[in-house]
Amino acid sequence: RSSSRTVAWLRLTRPDDSPDLTHRDRVLLRWEIVALFAVSLGASGVSAFVSLIGSLTAHHSLASQSVVLNGSQAPGRPLLDLFLQLVSLASGLAPVFLAFYLLARAGEVSKIGVDRSQPLRDLARGGGLAALIGGTGLGLYFIAYKSGIALNIVAESLPAVWWRIPVLLLSALQNGLLEEVVVTGYLLTRLRKLGVRPAYAVAISATLRGSYHLYQGFGGFAGNAAMGIIFAVLFLRWRRATPMIIAHTLIDAVAFIGYLLLVGHVSWLP
Repeated sequence: RSSSRTVAWLRLTRPDDSPDLTHRDRVLLRWEIVALFAVSLGASGVSAFVSLIGSLTAHHSLASQSVVLNGSQAPGRPLLDLFLQLVSLASGLAPVFLAFYLLARAGEVSKIGVDRSQPLRDLARGGGLAALIGGTGLGLYFIAYKSGIALNIVAESLPAVWWRIPVLLLSALQNGLLEEVVVTGYLLTRLRKLGVRPAYAVAISATLRGSYHLYQGFGGFAGNAAMGIIFAVLFLRWRRATPMIIAHTLIDAVAFIGYLLLVGHVSWLP
């Protein structure tokens, strides 16, 4: 019954939280979206698609190939490696700052709900989402991997030095901020302003989220697109991206640190 109400809500709700835009405003807003994603996750989606083609045309099955999420950038030189890791993480947050700037310039930064106004509620929602999606996502990954439609995901291959875990935690936080601010908060808010129906906005956001995970195989696309649907629907209801940032950060942190602790010690981990 709850799911049917959600579907009906997505189908019937109309954007009514922004004044009518002129033709010029609509054109500029569309180009703003294109420009932001051209220098961020949209470009990552194209790169991931090309990477998938490379994996599919290789002489090995997808399951016999591996992809490293957090790898060394200067093998054998841990201090240089650390600085390169930090530079990479900081660079990855540039689209987040750009999204905030574009929203603030239009006086709409408050519409994505990234603030400290509801800390306990955001934490509870984020923790609940992480528990639900994290466990389900792990199960779906193993099914996809065993089915041969996903690559072996190596969550981390950093050197065993003191900064290993802090960098993994920062990587999880960067992923949470980048994806949830840009793909959830910014994109859905902009699409709503353009008059895109909620169901279509959810589909666009979820498909984009899945696209830049294609380098992991079809399983990575499907799992992240499903997660994108859940996050997008909840954002349109709550009008807050903070719970999604918390959930995404927790999911990735557990995955990265869990892999570090378990790989080589359990038989079920590829």
